[in-house]
Amino acid sequence: MLGSAPPGLLGTRERLLSEGARLFVARGYHGVSMREVALAVGVSKPALYHHYADKEALFLAILDVALDGLRGVVERARQHPTLRAQLHALIEELSASAPQQRVGLQLASELKHVSGERRSDFEQRYRAVWMGGLGELMAAAARRGELRSDLPGPLLTRALLGLLYPLVSGPPSPDPQGSARALVSIFLDGAAAR
Repeated sequence: MLGSAPPGLLGTRERLLSEGARLFVARGYHGVSMREVALAVGVSKPALYHHYADKEALFLAILDVALDGLRGVVERARQHPTLRAQLHALIEELSASAPQQRVGLQLASELKHVSGERRSDFEQRYRAVWMGGLGELMAAAARRGELRSDLPGPLLTRALLGLLYPLVSGPPSPDPQGSARALVSIFLDGAAAR
């Protein structure tokens, strides 16, 4: 994930992503130039363009890293046998990794500056990975009889997303396990099969 290793241990591409993310979050898409990213990393502009064809490509690569992080969160949660355990693992990991996940959310609002085709492609992949991944967890739980049959899966997925948003948009949780326990209880104790 972005910013997860000390700069000395990162390769050029990873440093470009990390510094690019920091600059885009601080200044917005139009407030950052490729020259500034190159200077922040300590490489020449040609070296930067060797890795990323343009600012849009760098920006989307940063979002791709954030999306890969979400994919990993869902995949690791899927390894647990029940929805309660899956959601606890997912929420605990999101709570613990909030700074990295926050980058993706903050930059997603800047997608409006990306070309329509590239924006549409990213949004489709985001929906498939994040919303689709959560939806698959809900569908599997419904098949196992863990959820009430009168609550549609898409509605449950959106409700869960509403609960999760503060985890990645607010300050990091001082108690990721406690946050996970509380949110899972709030979500499932009203939706679990009786």
